[in-house]
Amino acid sequence: MKRVAIVQARMGSERLPGKVLMPLGGKPMLAQQLARMRRAETLDAITIATTTHPRDDKVAALAAAERVPCFRGSEDDVLARYAGAARAFVAEVIVRITADCPLIDAGVIDRVVRALGDADYASNVQRRTYPRGLDVEVFTRATLDRVEREATSAKAREHVTYFIHSERPELFRRHSVEDGADHSALRWTVDTPADFALIEALYARGAATLDYPGLLALIDREPALARINAHVEQKK
Repeated sequence: MKRVAIVQARMGSERLPGKVLMPLGGKPMLAQQLARMRRAETLDAITIATTTHPRDDKVAALAAAERVPCFRGSEDDVLARYAGAARAFVAEVIVRITADCPLIDAGVIDRVVRALGDADYASNVQRRTYPRGLDVEVFTRATLDRVEREATSAKAREHVTYFIHSERPELFRRHSVEDGADHSALRWTVDTPADFALIEALYARGAATLDYPGLLALIDREPALARINAHVEQKK
C-alpha cells in the first residue's frame, strides 16, 4: 500500500496571510515542517496540495525547491483538491497534514499510520490528547473516494474529513489514537502572530531537532513559553 502524506498549503490564511512561508529558523516554515516529516518511517512519499490562485505560485516554487511533488486545485473545494492530489500521486493510503504544523512529529505520524490497520480512518483528533499542531489523519483511498462522491455540504467540501467524523461517522470504521497523558491544552499550530511567536521561541531553543517528548520536556522546563499563545482561541 503506497502511503502518501498530502500537505494542504496555501498563502491565503485569514488570520495570518502567508504564514506557511514565513521565515523560521533560517528557512520558510513549510520547509521546516517538511524536514520534520521526512523523518517518519511509514511514509512512501510526501506531497503538497495547493491552489491554482496566483498567490500560491510561491507555494509551488517552494515545493520545487524542496523536490516535493505539488498538485494544484480548487481553493474553496479542498476535498476535490485533496482527491485530485491522491489520484495524481497514486496514493493508496492518504496521510493528511496541514501546513500550519511546524512541530509535526515523525513518531506521532508513524503511530497514527500504523493504527489504521483494517479501518477506514485513524487519527489523533477524534479525542484530543496531543497538542494542537500535531494533528495527523490517515485514511484509505477508497474512503476518500467515497467522501468525495457523497459529501455535499459546504463544511464537508472545505474540511476534508468533516464528513467522516462529524456528518456520517457511522459509515466508517475509525480508530482513535490517544497519548498516555492529556496535553491537548498545548497549542503548537500557527494561526496567529502569537502562535508564530511561540514557534519562533521554540525553534530558537533547538525545536528543529527535538521530537515530541523533547518538546514536552522543553515546555516543562520553561512553562512561560506555553503562555505566549495560551489566549488564542481555536477557529471553529
